[in-house]
Parts: sequence; structure tokens; C-alpha cells
Amino acid sequence: MGKPDNDDTVSGSRSRNQSGNANMKKGSLQTVTVKGNGKNQINETANAKNSGSQPGCSFCMCTNSCRIVRSRTKLMNILIESGKPQGANVIFEKLIEGGHQPSLVTYTSLLNALTIQKCFKPIHSIVSQVEEKQMKPDSIFFNALINAFAESGNMEDAEKTVQKMKEIGLKPSITTYNTLIKGYGIAGKPHESMKLLNLMSTEGKMKPNLKTYNMLVRALCKLQNMSEALNVVYKMSASGTQPDVVTFNTIATAYAQNGETSQAEAMILEMQRNGLEPNERTCTIIMIGYCREGKIKEALQFVYRMKDLRLQPNLIVFNSLVNGFVDRMDRDGVDEVLKLMEEFQIQPDVVTYSTIMNAWSQAGFLEKCKEIYNNMLKSGVKPDVHAYSILAKGYVRAQEIEKAEELLTAMIESGVHPNVVIFTTVISGWCSAGRMDSAIRVFDKMVEFGISPNLKTFETLIWGYAEAKEPWKAERIVQIMEEFHIQPKKSTILLVAEAWSFAGLTEEANTLLRIVNTKQMTNSIEKEDNIQYTSSEKIYQKPHTGAPFCLLHLPSVSSTDQKGSALAARRNRRFLGDSDLETPLLTTKFRCHSRIYRFGQGFSIMCQKQFQGQHGSYHLANSCTAVFLN
Repeated sequence: MGKPDNDDTVSGSRSRNQSGNANMKKGSLQTVTVKGNGKNQINETANAKNSGSQPGCSFCMCTNSCRIVRSRTKLMNILIESGKPQGANVIFEKLIEGGHQPSLVTYTSLLNALTIQKCFKPIHSIVSQVEEKQMKPDSIFFNALINAFAESGNMEDAEKTVQKMKEIGLKPSITTYNTLIKGYGIAGKPHESMKLLNLMSTEGKMKPNLKTYNMLVRALCKLQNMSEALNVVYKMSASGTQPDVVTFNTIATAYAQNGETSQAEAMILEMQRNGLEPNERTCTIIMIGYCREGKIKEALQFVYRMKDLRLQPNLIVFNSLVNGFVDRMDRDGVDEVLKLMEEFQIQPDVVTYSTIMNAWSQAGFLEKCKEIYNNMLKSGVKPDVHAYSILAKGYVRAQEIEKAEELLTAMIESGVHPNVVIFTTVISGWCSAGRMDSAIRVFDKMVEFGISPNLKTFETLIWGYAEAKEPWKAERIVQIMEEFHIQPKKSTILLVAEAWSFAGLTEEANTLLRIVNTKQMTNSIEKEDNIQYTSSEKIYQKPHTGAPFCLLHLPSVSSTDQKGSALAARRNRRFLGDSDLETPLLTTKFRCHSRIYRFGQGFSIMCQKQFQGQHGSYHLANSCTAVFLN
């Protein structure tokens, strides 16, 4: 996908003008790895280095043929064909670094590679370089360029390129028209595609082929214009072009995505009327469509129909069925699907086992979940991190937190890399058990393992400290979030407010709620001084009994603690899904400036500000430092 519809893009299939008047400047296109999405992109860095800093290739300068350029261009095409277009970027850069001048074939290959990667920004730069080097573009280069513009939805430049082709005496081919039709489909303008279909026969004097019609059908189906899509099918048959399985699968997909899977199934009859037989993809489209609509019994009936069609259902089909019956908690249905899998001699994979495990886990049947897990091991299927996470969640639900953590350790020892989900699951177990020391220990282990906690992890810890009646520690978690570059959401602040509230400190909770409900909490980070909040200071202005707390563990705030607290009743609720609300650190005068990441068994506060307590005068700080004790 993404490449132009032609068979003559291989470098050896045509001659090229490989010379130019000026040397290509090193670094004119630079490969940059962008963190986050893992894709390589080509950024324009024109004039990054003077061409004189790198000696040029004498063959590139004096002849029209450089062996290294030809071989590297061929390698670029091989990488593109093998699904590794990023490698073509690297090869191109190496050519420039070596002082070579890319040929027109090389630029065409680069266009194809960038188009596949959906990296369209350098397109105009490539065109400029070809023009500066006074190369004479051919139809293959133009078609690659049109394809790049079409894939990006830039049909204005695509049409201008076609016009330029005509001006220099190059006639648009059927590939050119097919690419334009595809482009208008991507741009959501199928009626423009229909106009091109008529232009092909009148102006271009060429007959549309199967690919032309299929692209047009896809464009119409994309907008759910099913009647016109079917009219195109009838029109192509009338013109002597027979539709193929791809044609009907495209229509079936549109029906299924629109919640009309019965109509998708009817396409099988249309295929047979045209002398075609449905393939595995046809059946997968219909099966997944029924499952998505919640029509699991119809999906199961279709599997039996597949026997009559002499088609073999694949794992995707069976896993969709298993998932559908699991959602309904239909044990008999799951058993029937598993028997069908045996009949078709299809072995369950880790997805199959995980889906069933998850059903038993959510229903609270830990022993059944473990049984499926053990069956998976006996069958030789290696559990993945998702399977481990499901079982760990089952242990947590059963309040067997030690076993959940043992499972985490076993997973790491077996070579399966853990993720933030399973760590957070174990942390939540310790929080629900009131073992915040163990929760922090697992958090520390996660960070040491190189796994970054997410919002859910921090909100779980906040909730744990709320249950432990230690709201100041919950507040500190929000500050630690900043160290990991995670902005608290509205739900986070509400959890901290709950922590203060369930500790019996409603005034401090109300202060936070006012921050959430007023314009003080916006989607932009404000300066800390913009919001005055003194709840933590007020806590320690209240009378206390016991020893002064200077480098001592903070005492728990006393309040009636019942197992059936309102907060505990919401223990398993999903956190609020409000839109992100970026805030500064909780705007309290009780600030923590520590950069310490490692948690110990507890922490305390070093204070330097005077206040009067019941048993004497204590020294507190305007800005306090959190000290974590091992």
C-alpha cells in the first residue's frame, strides 16, 4: 500500500539522467528517529553542510553511471519491497555522506519509501533538488510523485503534477489515472473519481481496468455510499471487466462496518453468481461483523456454513467467537467453539486462553482461571504479559497479593518483559490490603526495572493513601508525578480531595474541590503563586499529642475507620475519564522539593517553621523537604 500501481519501478528497467550541474549538499535530507511513535521521518535540513566539506565521487561528477549509486538504489528497492522503507532512508543518507549524487531512479525510490511511511513533508524538497540538478523526470518519477501527493490527500498538487507531465510531452497512463482515483477516494471526493473514470475513455483513450474499478468501489464504500458502489460493480460487468473477490470483499467490509453484516453475508451469493468463491478474508469479515453486532449465534452458524463452503476458519475467527460468548458469560457457547476448533484441528493460542482466563477472573472464579492457565502451559503455549496480568488480577481480586507478586517475579524470570499494567495491578492489591509499604516497594521495583508509571499507577497510590488515612502522602504522590512528567487530571485532584475528606479534614478537601470547580484549574500550567492553598499548613496548626515530628514518621490522622467506608465501596471503580486538566503541583504552601525517586518504608518531613501545639513549640518550614526512610 502506498506505492504507485506500476511494475517498472526497479532501477534496472529504464535509463536515467544521473548527472547534474551541482553537487548534492550533504545533509539536505536527514533521517531523524522521532521518540514516541518509533517511526523514522525525513526532515528537511537544506544547506546543513557545505558540499565542499565532503569530497565528491569522481564517477558521479564525470559520468552518467556510478556503480555504487546503482547498487545502493537497487538495495533501496529491495528494502521497500520487503516492507522496510525506513532502511531505504538510511541508504539514501549514506549515499549523500559518501559524496555521491543520487540518480533519478534513487529519487524515485526515495519518494516511494517516504510515501509508504506517510512522511510527506520532504516531497517538495525532492522535486526542487531534481530540478536544480537539471534532471529530466520521466513518467515513472511523475507517477511516484503523484502517488505521494494522492496518499497525503493533496489532490491540488497531484493535478498540477499531471498537468506538468502533459506540458513536457508525457502522456498520463492508466497508472496515473488509477492513482488519482485513489487519491480522491482518500480525500473523500468519490464523485471526482467518477469524473476521472469518464475522462479515461474520452480524453485518455484508455479502458479502465479491474484496479480502476476496485479503487472507485473502495472510495464509495469509504463514505458508505453503497448503492453507487454496487452500480459501479454492474457498470464494470457491462464494460466487460469482471469483478473479483477483492471487489466483493470491499463491499462486504463496508456493510459489516456499518452494522449490516447480513448484507455482507449476502455478498457470498453475488460472488457465486459471478463465478467466484469467497475466501478466508470474506468469512473473517462476516464473522467479526456479527461478533461486533453482538450476534454471536449468527456468527457461530456461519462457522458451520464455512464447512459447506469448504473454507477453514482461522484463529481470528475462533478467538472472536470465544470473546463473544465470554462477554455473554455463555459457558456452553465457549465449549462449543473449543470443540469446533478441535474439529478443524486448530490449536488455541495465547489469545484464546487469555480471553477465557479473563472471563473466569472477572467472574471471581480464580481456580477456573488458574485451571485454564495450567492447561495453556500443558499445551505448550507460552503465556505473554497479558496472560500473566489477567492471572495477577485474579489473585488481587481474591486478596492473594503475595501470589500476585510471586507471579510477577516468575514472569520476569521466564524472560517475559513486564509492563506497567501488571505492576499497577500488584500495587493496587497491596493498596487494597492496606500495605502501603509493600505498594511502594513494588513501585520502586517497577522504576528500577525501567518501566515508567502511568496516571493509573499514581492514582492507585493516591487512593491507597486515602484508605490509609494519610492524605499528606497522597498529596506528595501528585508532586512525584511531576518528576515523571505526568500531568495530574481532574480525577487525580478529586482523589486527593477524597483523601483529605476521609481523614476527617473537610476544609482541606473543600479547598481542593474549589480549585477543580473554578477557573483556577485550567488546561494550561499556571505559576504556583497563582493559587493560594494552605490546607497542609492548617493541618499541623491543629493541636497534636505525642512527640514533636522533626525527622520522625508522620503520624496517621485519627478518624473512625470502618471497613465499609464510602471510599472502600468505590475501591474497584474506574477512575473518572474527564478531559485532561493540567495543573501545577498541588498549590499548597506545604511544598516538597526533593528529587529523590526511590521510596523506602515510609517518609517524614523536615520542618523549620514555628507553630504552637498542645505540648510545646515545633519548628516547621515554609517549604518542606520530603525525606524517604529506608
